[in-house]
Amino acid sequence: MLMAGLATAGALAPPAEAQTQEIRREAQDEAGTRAVIETLSARLLAAPSATAVLEAWCAERGLAADPRLVAVRVPGIDKAPSPLQRERLAVGPDETVRYRRVRLTCGTHVLSEADNWYVPGRLTPEMNAALDGTQVPFGAVVRPLKPSRRNLSLRMLWRPEDGAVPGPDAPLFSVEAVLSTGGVPFCEVAETYTGAVLARGDR
Repeated sequence: MLMAGLATAGALAPPAEAQTQEIRREAQDEAGTRAVIETLSARLLAAPSATAVLEAWCAERGLAADPRLVAVRVPGIDKAPSPLQRERLAVGPDETVRYRRVRLTCGTHVLSEADNWYVPGRLTPEMNAALDGTQVPFGAVVRPLKPSRRNLSLRMLWRPEDGAVPGPDAPLFSVEAVLSTGGVPFCEVAETYTGAVLARGDR
C-alpha cells in the first residue's frame, strides 16, 4: 500500500559546497524545496520508468550537456531478498534473485541511489550481460520489455521543520516499486532520491 504523504561521481564531482549553493539558487525556502520534490515524485509515481523520468528531469533542468544517466555500481554490497520480496517477485526459495546497487548520476550530480533485486531468468542473456558489465541504468536495459511499474511506497525523508535547504547528498524521499512485464514481476527496486535533484544548471 502506498504510504501516506511524500512519504562515485568521485573526483569528477565539484565540491559539496558549490553544489549546495547551486541548489539554494533554485530552492530558496521550504516552499520551493517542497514544490520541486512534489513535482518529481508525482512524475515518478505516474511513469513506468524512473530512468526515463530522471533523464527528462536532467535535460529539463540543464544538469549536464549530455543528460543521459549513468549507473555507477556500488561494489561490496549484497542484500538477499526477503521472503516478502520473493513473494512479490513470485519466485520460490531456491530460484536465483540477483542484487545490484547503483548511484544514478547525470553529469556530476548523483540524483539517486537504487537497490535492484531482479530475476535473471526472466531477462534476456543480453540484458543480464549489460547489467553485469556496463553502467547502463536498469530501466534502460529492460526497456524492450515495456515494463509496468507498481508502486509499493513513497516515504518522505527530508523534514521541512529542519529549516535548512537540503545539500546535494541529503536524502529527500524514497520509492519502492515492482516492475512487471506481461503481468509477470521481474524486479523490485528501492530508490532514494537526493538533494542533487533540486539543482538547476546554466542551460
